[in-house]
Amino acid sequence: VQLQAFGGGLMQAGGSLRLSCAISGGTFTTYNLGWFRQAPGKEREFVSGISWSGRSTTYADSVKGRFTISRDNANGRVYLQMNSLKPEDTAIYYCARQRTPWAAIVEGDFGSWGQGTQVTVSS
Repeated sequence: VQLQAFGGGLMQAGGSLRLSCAISGGTFTTYNLGWFRQAPGKEREFVSGISWSGRSTTYADSVKGRFTISRDNANGRVYLQMNSLKPEDTAIYYCARQRTPWAAIVEGDFGSWGQGTQVTVSS
């Protein structure tokens, strides 16, 4: 399976961006999908996950209430709507597919990393 994130850019604090991830070449409708990010000098961290059905979502505390994850299984897309952006949201954002199908969302079980997209938020 291949995943490609896009939609990043340079934004001022308080602005919004919508990231998209195109999924191809493999099964994804029975897998949870997620977004991660990696800031300069820091380890990659979990941002948000959505269940294979789309009925369950989870968020890191740092983005709760500001970011919304969604998925479109028919078109092979997962999205991350980011509102009220902060400078600390600056990072490369990656989408990923969880390794285990039909499972609960588990942060440590994600793999199949796609190419990331840079998000930069200026103060």
